[in-house]
Amino acid sequence: MKTFLATLTLLAFVLSGCARKPAADPGPAVKPRPIGAAFEGRPWITHLEIVDLDEDGLPDVLASDAKQNAVQWLRQHPRGVFEEQTLADKIAAPAHVATADMDGDGDTDVLVASMGVILPSNEKIGRVIVLENTGDGFAQRVLLEDTARVTDVQAGDLDNDGDMDLVVGQFGYHDGEIRWMENQGDWQFESHNLLRLSGTIHTPIADMDGDGDLDITAIVSQEWEELYVFENNGSGAFTKRLVYAVGNPDYGSSGISLADLDQDGDPDILYTNGDAFDYAPPGPRPWHGVQWLENKGELSFTFHRIAAYKGAYNARAIDMDGDDDLDIAVVSLFNDWRSRDAASLRWFQNDGQQTFTSHALAHRPTHLLALDAGDLDGDGRPDLVTGAMHAHPPYEHISRILLWKNTTRE
Repeated sequence: MKTFLATLTLLAFVLSGCARKPAADPGPAVKPRPIGAAFEGRPWITHLEIVDLDEDGLPDVLASDAKQNAVQWLRQHPRGVFEEQTLADKIAAPAHVATADMDGDGDTDVLVASMGVILPSNEKIGRVIVLENTGDGFAQRVLLEDTARVTDVQAGDLDNDGDMDLVVGQFGYHDGEIRWMENQGDWQFESHNLLRLSGTIHTPIADMDGDGDLDITAIVSQEWEELYVFENNGSGAFTKRLVYAVGNPDYGSSGISLADLDQDGDPDILYTNGDAFDYAPPGPRPWHGVQWLENKGELSFTFHRIAAYKGAYNARAIDMDGDDDLDIAVVSLFNDWRSRDAASLRWFQNDGQQTFTSHALAHRPTHLLALDAGDLDGDGRPDLVTGAMHAHPPYEHISRILLWKNTTRE
C-alpha cells in the first residue's frame, strides 16, 4: 500500500505565515508558491470547481468570488501556469458554480447560483444565471430572479426528454425552497416546487436508488438539519424521502457531496457539519465533524461518524495515496484560529474498510471554505484547490485561492 510519504506543494496567492506540521502529526509538509492574480483585503471565495472550460486538455479552475461579485476563470495555459480572468461580473454574492452543456451545442456552459447577499436576508434577491458559452465568450442569461437567496444550481436530464433541467437550492432566510426547473427549450424553464423550508445548501443529482433515472439529494440546515432524497419516477415526478434527521438545531450542517465511498456500486453521502455563522462571535462547536451515510439500497442509509473536526466544510472523496480506495479531504472555516494547532485542511486516510486516520495537512492559512480535487498537473495524482472566506476574525494568515500539488511517491 502506498503511503503519503512526500510533500504537497501549496500554491497560494498570498500567505501571511507558512503552513507547518506539529512534531506529533504524521501528515506531510507544505510549501507556498503564488498562482494567478494578486489581491488585496479579505477574500470571500464561496465555491470552486475544477473543469477544462476551454477544452484544451488542461484542467482550469472556476471560482465564485463574493467579494468581487464575480465568477473568475483561472485558465491553465500552458501547463502549470494559471491566468485569472473575469468570466462574469455584477453577479451579487455568487455562492456556487457548476458546468453543463445547457443548450446542446457541444460546449460547456456555466451555472451560477447568486444569493444576492451572503449575510442573512429575507429579501427576494436570489438569481439563477447561466453563462452561455458562445464560442468567443460567455453571454449572461438570467433564468430565475426576484426569489429567495440561491445557494446551489445543478444540471441533469430529470424528465428523460434529452435536454438539461436544473435543480435549485434556495437558502432564503425564513422562506427557502428546493425546486426543479424543467427545460422547455429556447432558454425557457418551468419551475416545480419540491420543498419549502429555509436553509438548503447543496442539491446534488445522482441515481440514488439504482433504477436508472436521476434523483436529487439535499441538505437543509438552520433549525431543520435534515437530509432528503427526492426519488424520481423517471419522468420528473418526485417523492420526498427524509433519509436522516440530526435532532440538534445547532448542528451546523455545512454541506454534502456524493461518492461511492465503499465502492459497492451506489452513491453514498459525505456530510460535514461545521457552520457557526449563527453565533456571536462565530466559532467552532465540539460536535462539528465529518460523517458519511452509507447507501444500503432502497433509499435506506446508515450513519457513520468519521471524526470530530471543528469548522468542517466541503468533504471530497479522492484516492490521495494511490491505494485504490477513497480517502477524504476536508477544509475548516470556523476553528480555534488563535491556536497554532488548529488544522485548516485535513486528509482522512481510508484503510480500505472505511476506517479513517486523520492527518493535518495544513494549519496556515486559515478560514478555508471551498474545496475541489482533480489532477491539475497531469501526473495521475489528484491535487486539491481551496478557497478562503475571511468574513470573521482573526484577520491574519490570509489566502484567496490555493492549489495544493500532490507529490505522493512510492
